Amino acid sequence: MKKILTTLLALAFVLSAAAQDAEKSEIVKTGLNFGPLPAVGYSSDLGWHYGALSDIYWYGDGSTYPEYMWKANVEISKYSKGNTVLHSFFDSKYLIPGIRVSAAVSYFGNKTTNFYGFNGASSVYNPDLDRITDDGRGFYLMRRDIFRIQTCFQGKFGDSNWGWAGGLTFWSIKAGHAINNGLNYNNDVSLYDIYVNNGVIHEAEKDGGKHLEFKAGVVYDTRDHENNPTRGTNLEIYMFGSPDIISHHNNHYLKLAVHFKQFVPLGDRIVFGTHLAYQGLVAGNAPFYMLQTIQSINMKQINTEGLGSTCTLRGTVTNRLQGDGYAWMNNEIRWSFAKFRWINQNWTLALNPFFDLGKVIQPYHLAQMKKLSSDLYSGQAEKIHMSAGAGLHVIMNQNFNINFEFGKCFDPNDGTGLGINIGLNYIF
Repeated sequence: MKKILTTLLALAFVLSAAAQDAEKSEIVKTGLNFGPLPAVGYSSDLGWHYGALSDIYWYGDGSTYPEYMWKANVEISKYSKGNTVLHSFFDSKYLIPGIRVSAAVSYFGNKTTNFYGFNGASSVYNPDLDRITDDGRGFYLMRRDIFRIQTCFQGKFGDSNWGWAGGLTFWSIKAGHAINNGLNYNNDVSLYDIYVNNGVIHEAEKDGGKHLEFKAGVVYDTRDHENNPTRGTNLEIYMFGSPDIISHHNNHYLKLAVHFKQFVPLGDRIVFGTHLAYQGLVAGNAPFYMLQTIQSINMKQINTEGLGSTCTLRGTVTNRLQGDGYAWMNNEIRWSFAKFRWINQNWTLALNPFFDLGKVIQPYHLAQMKKLSSDLYSGQAEKIHMSAGAGLHVIMNQNFNINFEFGKCFDPNDGTGLGINIGLNYIF
């Protein structure tokens, strides 16, 4: 971690020095603007990641800049061992006067996805099993294909900072055994299989299902800029849930979500940001394959899941903490160390050291887990899980944000390696 921080600070110094002479007042952007980025990466479980993604912005005559009139996002990418991402997104405050419209259509062909069990510390994590073995076993892998159609509408209450939000999401999720070119299917006895065979995952929902999910709530927002704020408060309080009218697995559920974000300037270019969040079951019975879905009013990432990894507890293995309810907190300092103009665009370079923490506060099927052997159920009470790290952000026109973030969890039971993410946007 020290080497990562030293490298980022050295890079910040070099880039800041190079940008000093280029810094000028911002260009007011007009018309169409693109932010293309190749999707390139590697995962030991998924293989090479290749494809393309892009943010597309329309600024019109520039009168709303740095706010866009509309934004679209497209990603088409694939992993060499089979996983696929197809995603499109649209967002505009001006398409319908007085109404913000957001919509997304996404397909995530997750032939292999991580599954570490339920209830955080209650599930034993064995790092030696967190890989594909020589005989083709992937203990912490399962399949979770997702097709999603998402809509959200927002409006204001008069001239106040308060507003309303509502939306509808269709989910089609296929769960089951992992399908990976490196796996020997006949030898693959996974944690998912053990949970199904012991009734921790119910037989009726083990293969996934379809849900029509409704969302409604209120929003308070005083931020000076949504995507790269320097001051202000954002509060979202909303309910979301699904009457099980499609799959008929008796999985009716209603959840409450609260997100509080505060941004405080600490100087001309330094901002402290904090995000305090809660998501929990109010009524009903949510199926296991919906537990890691983290809902939000405005989409920051193409698929927000947790707790663990990119969008919640950076540095923790993906979806390490699953339960009926979560509470978590993200804290970071954002230092915009260089601002300059290049190729007729406005650029900002920023570092963000961060500290994240969270825990499962509503357990899921804990009584069934207690019947498992001691190498699967620890008997420990849930605790606070923590991680820390830093990132480098390359921001174009205050909206298009390429991030390089590195995180490390404090407890080896939450992951032993360095979490690395290359993607888009701040996580809050």
